[in-house]
Amino acid sequence: MGCPKNLVDSQVLAGHLRENRFEITRDPQEADTIIVNTCGFIEDAKKESIQAILEAVGLKQFGSGKQILVAGCLTQRYKDAIREEIPEIDAVFGTEDFSSILSYLGGTAVNAEQMYRARLLDADHHYAYLKISEGCNHTCSFCAIPAIRGKHRSRTMESLIEEAVVLAEKGVRELILVSQDTSFYGKDLYGEQKIVELLETLAGLKRFTWIRPLYWYPTNFPFEYIERMNAGGSLIPYLDMPVQHASDRVLRFMRRGETNKGLRALYGKIRKIQPEIALRTTIIVGHPGETESDFTILKDFLQEIRFERVGTFVYSDEEHTAAFDLDEKVDRETALKRQAEIMEIQQQISLEKNEALIGTKQKVIIDSYDSENKMYVARSYRDAPEIDNEVLISTDSEKRELIGTFQEVKIVDASEFELYAEPGVDK
Repeated sequence: MGCPKNLVDSQVLAGHLRENRFEITRDPQEADTIIVNTCGFIEDAKKESIQAILEAVGLKQFGSGKQILVAGCLTQRYKDAIREEIPEIDAVFGTEDFSSILSYLGGTAVNAEQMYRARLLDADHHYAYLKISEGCNHTCSFCAIPAIRGKHRSRTMESLIEEAVVLAEKGVRELILVSQDTSFYGKDLYGEQKIVELLETLAGLKRFTWIRPLYWYPTNFPFEYIERMNAGGSLIPYLDMPVQHASDRVLRFMRRGETNKGLRALYGKIRKIQPEIALRTTIIVGHPGETESDFTILKDFLQEIRFERVGTFVYSDEEHTAAFDLDEKVDRETALKRQAEIMEIQQQISLEKNEALIGTKQKVIIDSYDSENKMYVARSYRDAPEIDNEVLISTDSEKRELIGTFQEVKIVDASEFELYAEPGVDK
């Protein structure tokens, strides 16, 4: 459940279960043991994880000999409560508790740093996530991650290069770096930021067509990385940097280190250095203390910066966070209305930017084939998988060998969140 970082954990665990001669199945009804790797970040994610656990318990009640193991962020946060509320669970583990799970099942525990070598990727694994660190040192008012995952802990550059080579050998062509704070990478291990050096080293391997880091933090952002981006190279001009808000008042409530003026200057400098860049951000609306005036500032900011991609969340009131104790709560109806307004603004911006690409040739990676609508589903460098836009390529026949390949296509039409293309040639 949850984010790509949790997906990496699940793949690492699955790989070592397989190495311990366990058979992995994606059908819970076939399984003797069901492992639910939960998310506990916000209320909706917690509800989704609990529903998955209850579905597994339902299978246990009607099956024979099934056992239910639960791990991840939700159990790290609410271990005792989950044991008490759902006694049908056989064992509860926290985050990164791979060795304990393996030992519980009778397998061999391994060194955490070595676990990534055996990682089990999905069937179509032309892209994969590389988790470069764990935890976070920031104290954002709305976020429970530091309490769940702990302080920032970078992995060594050597281990990351080693894992990247293994991923490339398995057929990965797009490498996506994930963490809680990508900008901070290396500072705890090496005394200084090492993220640009890491990215340049990964690019120097010449094993990936695209390298896409996610989750940059605005504070201490390394501008030299923008200078190294190139639409024709592996360090693609795509920047995912969640700013959360643009009102100085709300940013203070959120315990963010930025200001409206500083963010505008930052993005102005980035656009000047790299005009082809695709900017992505994440916004939280409805944070305690957010007024209509604050919300207007946020809307004006989005209209000025004109991000290519925007994700929005409605504030979730989470225990053991600073915002939980703040007054001036925003009612959910108002927050949902504000979220809809943000997305309406972004839809128009996205439509205008997409329409400007009609008639151009674009390099895309093909992710899948939609047999019902007879089209390949692809992405440009502007789009991370599952969260961004898609490029839809119409064709009457599916060629499985094209999945995971790069193609040059011509854009013939556009909507708010899709580009429509004619087939091109393999790149």
